[in-house]
Amino acid sequence: MDLTLLYRGPLASCDYDCPYCPFAKRRDSRAQLTADRAALERFAAWAAGNTADRLSVLFTPWGEGLVRSWYRRALVELSHLPHVRRVAIQTNLSGRVGWTAEADPDTLALWCTYHPGQTPYDRFLGRCRELAAGGIRFSVGVVGLPEHLGEARRLRAELPAEVYLWVNAAEGRTYTDAEAAGWTALDPLFAYSRHPHRSAGLPCRTGESVISVDGDGTVRRCHFVKAELGNLYDGSYRAALRPRGCPLTVCDCHIGYVHLETLPLYDVFAGGVLERIPASGKAEGNSSAGALRFPHLPLVQR
Repeated sequence: MDLTLLYRGPLASCDYDCPYCPFAKRRDSRAQLTADRAALERFAAWAAGNTADRLSVLFTPWGEGLVRSWYRRALVELSHLPHVRRVAIQTNLSGRVGWTAEADPDTLALWCTYHPGQTPYDRFLGRCRELAAGGIRFSVGVVGLPEHLGEARRLRAELPAEVYLWVNAAEGRTYTDAEAAGWTALDPLFAYSRHPHRSAGLPCRTGESVISVDGDGTVRRCHFVKAELGNLYDGSYRAALRPRGCPLTVCDCHIGYVHLETLPLYDVFAGGVLERIPASGKAEGNSSAGALRFPHLPLVQR
């Protein structure tokens, strides 16, 4: 079967202190890092050995994974396996990216977030350009806070035109139409992030072809539903895989609502669901900004 796994181990430390993130500047102890490494390596070994399925893997650590050698090694090794269709990670891109030259660029992808004030702009842009020169698939995004808008516009203007720049609505923030228009000019898909999506009882791919896995191998349908489906390593989760409606009232995170069957996002992001790269994007108009345009997007339904 085609199986997508969202892996989140115990790693919780990050080298940034973003005020909107509860994990900013947390430091894991040596024992916690050792445990995270063991859990990650166990998961990677399982993925390497599970050749009966076609796997897609997205690492979604609470902290920053790419400053840890075991995440870089897992991404490289998994990228070369024929039954792994995509392996990706969410990252702040604070670490060097030369290691990506060892990976298969047809399989590896990065979901990169720019945090103004946390890293020198030129260093972040330089790493994006290095990824592009190396043929690595990646998207870049920002949190839609007013103080980030100027930097986001600058980034959009200087990124390679083919790189998609996404905008996440800031948690708990309500946008006026005028404010939303400013962000939509940068990210034509911002409407999907602007408001939470009603999800109660609606069909979702999570729990059927998409699962969440923690460091102990506990399987849940997604990161946001606590009910357990079994364990990855004893295979008990397999019997629980089936179509099911969402038990939550709303879904407001991209890694959750992208899998809702009532939204067209599997078509919008065809071939790039995990790394958040749209299939229909092409550089049109506004060449000075290099903004991506999506002239035929379906309307957002709520």
